[in-house]
Amino acid sequence: MIGTKSRSFGLRYKDLRALALAGGALAALGGTSAQATDGYFLNGIGAKAKGMGGVAIAYPQDGMSAANNPASITAVDARMDVGVEIFVPRRGASISGNGAGLDGDYSGNGANPYILPEFAYVRPLSDSVTVSLAINGNGGMNTTYKAANPFAAFGASGTAGVDLKQIFITPTAAVEFAEGHSFGVSPILLIQGFRANGIQPFAVASADPANFTNRGNSWAFGAGIRLGYYGELTDQVSIGGFYQSTIWSDKFDKYAGLFAQQGGFDVPTSYGAGIAIKPVEDITLAADIKRIEYSGVQSVGNPLSPLFAGVPFGADNGPGFGWKDITVFKIGADYTVNADLTVRAGYGRSQNPVPASETFLNILAPGVVQDHFTAGATVGIGNGMELTGFIMHAPRNEVQGSGSIPLPYGGGEADIHLSETSFGLEFGIEL
Repeated sequence: MIGTKSRSFGLRYKDLRALALAGGALAALGGTSAQATDGYFLNGIGAKAKGMGGVAIAYPQDGMSAANNPASITAVDARMDVGVEIFVPRRGASISGNGAGLDGDYSGNGANPYILPEFAYVRPLSDSVTVSLAINGNGGMNTTYKAANPFAAFGASGTAGVDLKQIFITPTAAVEFAEGHSFGVSPILLIQGFRANGIQPFAVASADPANFTNRGNSWAFGAGIRLGYYGELTDQVSIGGFYQSTIWSDKFDKYAGLFAQQGGFDVPTSYGAGIAIKPVEDITLAADIKRIEYSGVQSVGNPLSPLFAGVPFGADNGPGFGWKDITVFKIGADYTVNADLTVRAGYGRSQNPVPASETFLNILAPGVVQDHFTAGATVGIGNGMELTGFIMHAPRNEVQGSGSIPLPYGGGEADIHLSETSFGLEFGIEL
């Protein structure tokens, strides 16, 4: 049966020890960043989901389920999970036909690889109420043009690039309101940091040029909410859905001249649904669909064109990266070989958020991969403990510019590309 569990209730001493580890996980997350895959979001959360193409909305498998669908934790036993992902993106740009002397091929791989930890704890409090805590990192606007600055012909100096890092802290409560049907809610706490370097020439088009580039790390805090439903329709079929509000954040004060709304950088609204089917006893098939509304955040969704209508960087309705809303599809399967071994595979397809007309500024943030191929396995190691591993590869995708470099910057085209490989390991223990 999908979601079957054996329950033990109440907090015990070893649960308190598990929660104490959360502080260590949070400290580790504070220095992480990575190039993500569904735009600038991870293609999956939790090692088991990552091995299945990121599928998780209707198929909870570990403690990180709360970060995908808060209602689904009612189908998870008391447990703790600690994982780490090693992320290796390959990104860069090519400029051609530019009258200002920018032509050339540029590598944004001056910083690799990245380490991205995760932590989760789940505890059923009764037959119908379950609580959890999940902590995970994210980041997806990351480039380091160390060998050659794409904007050097304009007078830019030093290494060019940006670095966005985000930490999501998600306490969750879920209630099984009818047999097999649950509702969950997660207040989301956000810590995010950003820095930009080597883009000095654009500061002249800013409402606040002193707070545009080379200002070091700027930190902001925010909050939002995630709601979810999980239902076991039969022993073989489960469904789920979630809605995550915009996560409203403080402004990046040190970059008030770069981001619209004087440094605003909220996390966009997202929502999705999923289904899991067990056609035979040892095989589960699952699929998710998800929507991310990047256009709802001015700094991400606004195009560059307001700049040439007299609206400077950093202003209300100012220029941004021009990202479109995207839809993401994920499918995956797992096979239980025996009591101590489960193997997985999956595929995810993400729409590209960067239009061909917006590639120039997105030299700094080429989040354009679309296909994600994954595999993974879980091995039981005794005493309620297990190890889960996964690997993901997103082949190179290139977006060729079309009318991408405005004439004030010399015209021509900017082409951007990205490919990614990641692998990781998660330790889980029943409590």
